[in-house]
Amino acid sequence: MSGRVPPRAVRRLIVDPLWIPIALVLILVLLVVAALADLLAPLTPRRRLLRVALLAVVYLWMDLGLLVRCVLMWLRHPRAGRRDERQWRLAHADLLGRSLTRLMNAARRLFGYRVERVGRPTDAGPTVPVIVLARHAGPGDSFTLVHLLVTQYHRSPKVVLKELLQWDPGLDVVLTRLACHFLPSTTGAGDDRAAALGELATTLDDGDALLLFPEGGNWTPRRHRRAVLRLLRAGRGRQARRVQERTHVLPVRPAGTVAALSARADTDVVIVAHCGLDTLVNPRQVWRALPLDGQPMRVRSWRHPAATVPRDEAGITAWLDERWSDVDEWVHTQRRVDTEHAAPGQTRGSQLK
Repeated sequence: MSGRVPPRAVRRLIVDPLWIPIALVLILVLLVVAALADLLAPLTPRRRLLRVALLAVVYLWMDLGLLVRCVLMWLRHPRAGRRDERQWRLAHADLLGRSLTRLMNAARRLFGYRVERVGRPTDAGPTVPVIVLARHAGPGDSFTLVHLLVTQYHRSPKVVLKELLQWDPGLDVVLTRLACHFLPSTTGAGDDRAAALGELATTLDDGDALLLFPEGGNWTPRRHRRAVLRLLRAGRGRQARRVQERTHVLPVRPAGTVAALSARADTDVVIVAHCGLDTLVNPRQVWRALPLDGQPMRVRSWRHPAATVPRDEAGITAWLDERWSDVDEWVHTQRRVDTEHAAPGQTRGSQLK
């Protein structure tokens, strides 16, 4: 596929060392852009360019910090990964959590980005591995969900991600050491990588969380329409009508979830829905929405004990489809509440109680 990442040895010996001076130069350029944008602030009251430039600086600095700290950890304990894999991964999960906290704090100050957890917190307890199935929509949801797993639930995350993220050196190193799985498939759901996801699920230890996005890609209205058309062209009218009725989610690609749940019958499952920023589906919309004051990302989760979750393919597929109907209904309800509580001239609000 286009943009295929080079082998790990090439990334570690060539790409990663080159990234350090390149990132430093980019930071200097962005600081100049931010200074110029600050001078123009009286003409641009929303200061979008200044906000974006400064957040990019924070992100690049975070990424450099991840890369440098990972190298230092390896130099101090070059065999730690083999000798005590659990402690090795916990140390990297803590590093990732602290780095994402700094990024989220910067996003809150610069963009007004904030997260509200709706309902009672759900978790199976830190000593039990869980599989987390999350809706995928809007800007920054992957970072936010991983941040919640690490900092709020104190989990060591194993995430299924697209291979392109390995072009980011800092994230590449830390997520690789956390035993995350990178999918070369453009589907993102990994239907053609189901066996690998099942194997990944078998490696879950106490305190781990395997994060999957069963839809395979970010929800957008366009992708939703295309999914309906594909089903109609395939002669699957009944399924197309069901997908069309669930306007806030994409049809799930169950193969990866089936593989994971079949491989680990002892894991609880947490379903995660979120909304609030999901209607910002392209860079232009995000740009026009800045700052995001009054538009929080709201997150809701439901825990399903292991004994209540089917473990056969047909049962998992039907169960997952029902859960995604629940997710769609929750998002629909939140949007209706937003509309009812919005001030005149607004379409969203943050006044949900």
